[in-house]
Amino acid sequence: MLVKVKEIKLANPRGFCAGVDRAIDIVNRALEIYGSPVYVKHEVVHNKFVVEDLKKRGAIFVEEINQIPDGSLVVFSAHGVSNQVEEDTKSRNLQYFDATCPLVTKVHMEVIRHARSEKDIILIGHEGHPEVEGTMGRHINTDFSNIYLVQDDKEAAEIEVSKPYELALVTQTTLSVDDTKSIINILKSRFPNIKVPKNDDICYATQNRQDAVKQLALESDYMIVVGSVNSSNSNRLKELAEKCGCKAVLIDEFDELNLDDLEGCKTISITAGASAPEARVQEIANALKEYTGANINENGEDKESIFFKLPPLLR
Repeated sequence: MLVKVKEIKLANPRGFCAGVDRAIDIVNRALEIYGSPVYVKHEVVHNKFVVEDLKKRGAIFVEEINQIPDGSLVVFSAHGVSNQVEEDTKSRNLQYFDATCPLVTKVHMEVIRHARSEKDIILIGHEGHPEVEGTMGRHINTDFSNIYLVQDDKEAAEIEVSKPYELALVTQTTLSVDDTKSIINILKSRFPNIKVPKNDDICYATQNRQDAVKQLALESDYMIVVGSVNSSNSNRLKELAEKCGCKAVLIDEFDELNLDDLEGCKTISITAGASAPEARVQEIANALKEYTGANINENGEDKESIFFKLPPLLR
């Protein structure tokens, strides 16, 4: 098959964010210091290669705390956990490290603060996502406050709340910036008194990667998003590229790419979700270069300099 690809553009920024780096480092350091096994509540980040690598090193991933033997060490995933999960862990006297992304913890604290103020809370997010489950599970003042989940414009237009004049808003951190703005505008029009965070809860890394994709989608015939199918922020990047009129695919490795889709493409761009390793990006880019003969060029700058510290016992 002949392809006419002239350039492969790599998006900047892309790949691991500070929260993902910290979460993976926590599991690795725990394995180094305490030895295997280290139990992890849910996948520490949503990437199959990261999870497989940690399994090889001695991490065991579980969905429920009751699956963990007495005397074990457990790590909470970057997505965060509910108050009940934390209490169950403490009641079992299990040693634990919390790898929750600090930006997710910020949302948890907002939920706790609003509930204590006896406000109703709307959470914009995707039902069933572990971050959403953890955030809703931080709402504990249920006698005087309610929490509601809104997933899209339709639900925003239809939701009824108990306290329309005492209402606050929080969001999942890995959503589409544009879609979330649309939902927020609907909620603001329906509930003018709704308290919105001073800064968007959508994390800096999600926003930066989406901004880079918006620009590249206008310059490209095809967009490859490196990431796993259960990664929320990776899926949002693919959707965003498509909304900008660029064909897009979400893959973990080169073998998943349908090479027939490249026919007639001159410019292919590659980005990566915040939980996708840079090694996978390079493997896919180099395989694509070998197949097409196109040059690989970095596009834009990675100006992210945020760093989150490890827990004191792991430093």
